[in-house]
Amino acid sequence: MRALTIIPTYNEAESLPGTLQRLRAAVPESDVLVVDDNSPDGTGVWADAQAAKDDQVFVLHRQIKDGLGGAYIAGFRWGLQREYDVLVEMDADGSHQPEQLPRLLQAVDEADLVIGSRRVPGGKMVNWPWHRKLLSIGGSLYPQILLGLRLTDITAGFRAYRATTIADMDLDAVQSKGYGFQVDMSFRTARLGKRIVEVPITFMEREHGESKMSGNIVTEAFTNVTKWGLAARLEKLQERIGR
Repeated sequence: MRALTIIPTYNEAESLPGTLQRLRAAVPESDVLVVDDNSPDGTGVWADAQAAKDDQVFVLHRQIKDGLGGAYIAGFRWGLQREYDVLVEMDADGSHQPEQLPRLLQAVDEADLVIGSRRVPGGKMVNWPWHRKLLSIGGSLYPQILLGLRLTDITAGFRAYRATTIADMDLDAVQSKGYGFQVDMSFRTARLGKRIVEVPITFMEREHGESKMSGNIVTEAFTNVTKWGLAARLEKLQERIGR
């Protein structure tokens, strides 16, 4: 299957070179799309130079910075237009190990969405402070309870989607901008009746730059999950009354 690995960037000039080099060595058959949100540090310029030398590397420049969700949706649309079979999400900051991507691609043969999980047996987090671990656990536990998703790592961003899974979604309806985007996409995939599997990965603390996590991102995710959960419960109640 033709795979496209989508890497969203904003000020990743330090981390992207190493990540891209490792990715091209680990999974040379995968094309790469760097989605750069007009990085002032020259990330997009550097990516253009790599694309000029490597016909499997492409760059999509966006003039606005509207969050992780917007960048991935733009990448998904680009990949669907070019008829890729698998669309991969991967961070540029070194937290996702390109050498572990083959296990996601292998699993997607029998799944519609594969999530690289830090919490299934064999998965782990390295060099993460306790407060980040606590936030991550809460970020997965709350959606599990409210949305009824039986996933250990709903917020994980190392993923492989079958292109048909993305094509079956109404991407215009996806409003999540920050890290709640991963919860949103998991919930939409589950509601489509698609098969989701988790495979273990080792998640590393980012090697360069600063985390994009903020209070606003956490608030957005919490608010949206609450809204989705209540709407789903209301929908089920209406179905029961209708019977």
